[in-house]
Amino acid sequence: MSLTREQMAQRVARELRDGYYVNLGIGIPTLVANYVPPGIDVMLQSENGLLGMGPFPTEDEVDADMINAGKQTVTARRGAAIFDSADSFAMIRGGHVDLTVLGAFEVDVEGNIASWMIPGKLVKGMGGAMDLVAGAANIIVVMTHASKNGESKLLPRCSLPLTGAGCIRRVLTDLAYLEIENGAFVLKERAPGVSVEEIVARTAGRLIVPSEVPQMQFDPA
Repeated sequence: MSLTREQMAQRVARELRDGYYVNLGIGIPTLVANYVPPGIDVMLQSENGLLGMGPFPTEDEVDADMINAGKQTVTARRGAAIFDSADSFAMIRGGHVDLTVLGAFEVDVEGNIASWMIPGKLVKGMGGAMDLVAGAANIIVVMTHASKNGESKLLPRCSLPLTGAGCIRRVLTDLAYLEIENGAFVLKERAPGVSVEEIVARTAGRLIVPSEVPQMQFDPA
């Protein structure tokens, strides 16, 4: 079985480290705010100017003026700061973000990422993703392993216009956790119930499969 959006966010949250400043991109990455492990103190940054983002609000906590970059209502933790987008991007461009989590349409074996252009659709540009992939040395891409029509999104070479080149080293999909090394995807973990054979079949780029590939572990719901 492939991972749910919530399970993908839970798995990424395990990569958080105490003291990190973390940018969460639009989509599945925003869910990571709900799964920060106990005992880990991180400051979550939203590129629209919020540092110290908390979990999504309950109905009685909703504040229409408190939103993330995806225009979803969020909460702010104790010690949070609100500032303009110029300061937010100065933080990103200055290399002050320890980890960036963002989505993508394609990633390839050279660590290239395509995340902003959908063929046949009008797009306004790549937005803050350009700055995020250029300003962060530690990036995790979160995406589905294949497109809706079944085509692999882990490729020998990205076919869409790039957001960044040679900047991605870690990818989490709904099927697997992989790292990019020496021109190949290296399979590190697989989703519970997903076989190595299925991952191989759905990965177009060069894939290295170790002799043992553990399953991801999740606490019972």
